[in-house]
Amino acid sequence: MKTAIETMKSVFTTGEVATICKVSQQTVIRCFDSGKLKGFRVPGSRFRRIPRENLIDFMRENQIPLDHLDSGKKRILVVDDDLAIVEMFAELFARDGRFEVRTATTGYDAGLITQEFRPDVMLLDFKLPDVNGNVVCKTVRAIPNLQHMKIIIISGVADPDEVDELLKSGADEFIKKPFEIDSVISRITELVRA
Repeated sequence: MKTAIETMKSVFTTGEVATICKVSQQTVIRCFDSGKLKGFRVPGSRFRRIPRENLIDFMRENQIPLDHLDSGKKRILVVDDDLAIVEMFAELFARDGRFEVRTATTGYDAGLITQEFRPDVMLLDFKLPDVNGNVVCKTVRAIPNLQHMKIIIISGVADPDEVDELLKSGADEFIKKPFEIDSVISRITELVRA
């Protein structure tokens, strides 16, 4: 059975990798030392650490199933300062069963949670209390291991120039408020399948 650590962790020890891949720790160490498994050594020690994205690459290259690494649910981060919208999405996605949800009400919190949670999709409000959505887009798009993440901006903004700037900042899609919840969920499903 998967632990919460295995589904959320971003850096693994060789022992954890051995358990996930169902091989011996010595095999993992040999793969690391030969360069087949990428990672880094902890400064001042002999300990090896393997970042999640390197582990996923290694598992795919060696046809090792990812089912001990992932919960199978798509991770969604809802970022909006309107608590009613945040609660609505959190409840709907949780009830759906296909999604694991985290929420944030500021751009700053969105950045922190994104690094740890590594969402598949971020639903992002354009007007946040600390920064606008385009700043959040540019910031997370600059992080190499988050390139897979889809960003959907949801906003009442109607100005085509602002929408265009959001898309140029790294958003994959723009949905105007008010919106149909079913169409948002189906669009998320399409994006994560793509």
